[in-house]
Amino acid sequence: MLAQCSTGFGALALAGLCGKSFASTLPPHAMPRAKHLIFCYMSGGVSHIDSFDPKPRLAAEHGKPMPMKVERTQFNQNGNIFASPFGFKQYGASGIPVSDMFPHVGRCVDDLAIIRSMTSSVNEHAQGNYFFHTGFPFMGHPSAGAWVNYGLGSVADNLPGFVVLRSGGNDVPHGGVGLFSNGFLPAQHQGSMVYGDAAAPVRHIRPVENLRSQRERLDLVGGLDGFFAESLHGNADIEAAIENYETAFRMQAAVPELCDLSGESEATKKLYGLDAERGTTRAYGQQCLLARRLIERGVRFVELTCLPETLGGGQAPNPWDQHGDLEAGHTNMAAQVDQPIAGLLTDLKSRGLLDETLVIWAGEFGRTPFSQGSNGRDHNPFGFSIWMAGGGIRGGTVYGETDEYGYHAIDKVTTVYDLWATALYLLGLDHKRLTYRHGGRDLRLTDVHGNVLNDLIA
Repeated sequence: MLAQCSTGFGALALAGLCGKSFASTLPPHAMPRAKHLIFCYMSGGVSHIDSFDPKPRLAAEHGKPMPMKVERTQFNQNGNIFASPFGFKQYGASGIPVSDMFPHVGRCVDDLAIIRSMTSSVNEHAQGNYFFHTGFPFMGHPSAGAWVNYGLGSVADNLPGFVVLRSGGNDVPHGGVGLFSNGFLPAQHQGSMVYGDAAAPVRHIRPVENLRSQRERLDLVGGLDGFFAESLHGNADIEAAIENYETAFRMQAAVPELCDLSGESEATKKLYGLDAERGTTRAYGQQCLLARRLIERGVRFVELTCLPETLGGGQAPNPWDQHGDLEAGHTNMAAQVDQPIAGLLTDLKSRGLLDETLVIWAGEFGRTPFSQGSNGRDHNPFGFSIWMAGGGIRGGTVYGETDEYGYHAIDKVTTVYDLWATALYLLGLDHKRLTYRHGGRDLRLTDVHGNVLNDLIA
């Protein structure tokens, strides 16, 4: 009722009294299995046939021409069949094979549901990144984190509901900060950048000595904005600005406490790789540890970003993008994320948080089973692997299949729409009902597509 009266300012007032931010008035569509989502995004395109989808036929036919039609690739510098330079081992009770790149994640395989039949409709980084984040291959649409925050609201007292973690000033993936945008949703749902290893983790959010005078100025500005919004008979942009000011005010105290890891045990820090020799491992491990701390404080959606590697890595915005020297590039990138992600899964599970936290690991596409040049791989959107864990997921399972060369998905072909339909379902939202009227049309994260992958749900 308060949300419908006086342009919603009654609801904002109630939210202030309760110390909460009501991001949405949408009721849950179903009983949620998860409360939070952590998105480990591997920008650049991890090679599935070198990570989670072993193909012995590549080794048997290494150096031979592909025996099927080769689709147009990003650079069309296509060579012959290229066997994986990595070995695979079976892990856990499920016996699922995982590449030697990921020995730590391999030991968590019984908690993973590996989708080997993911597909994308685009073959270029920026478009692929937008498609994976928003369901559309161009900017202007809300990111998945914004949709989740809009649909469920925030339960964090002093933090935004959608946080993007970055380290060392690393570049955002190709496409820019629009990947984390609220799009046409109200502005309070956009992703907030947190640089956990920086002196000022959130830019322009600094604790001040005289909070009382700042509070008085903010109240004055909020009142003036409120009168202006009422004169327009309600304005979502102004209401969002007021809410963002309030969130920023509360973040001044919350962010320094969040990023202060001195209270974490040495065993926990070691679990995440904070004592690792490699600096990028330490930086990504800090992101993973902060992700756990964020969901403990009620943040709905947390996205982690990879760092570029100085030796054998791809382009800075797309560090998994190895068009040459794939073995060195993928080895370095895996060393960055393997232990921290496994540490995150292990820590969440030990604290009883994995059951209520959905973790997704994915890049924008896979890579070709034939070489680019002598030792690289080009982009392959026709069949690749991602995985999900926790939050109602049936662990120790493999879903779908690519052909014997790992080129095309041939069984249980899966789309990005299916992934987000499933994630929303586990969070208690029906992807067909989570809509927002814009441009005369009810738009949604899954556009007009998507099916829940029920076989993956425990």
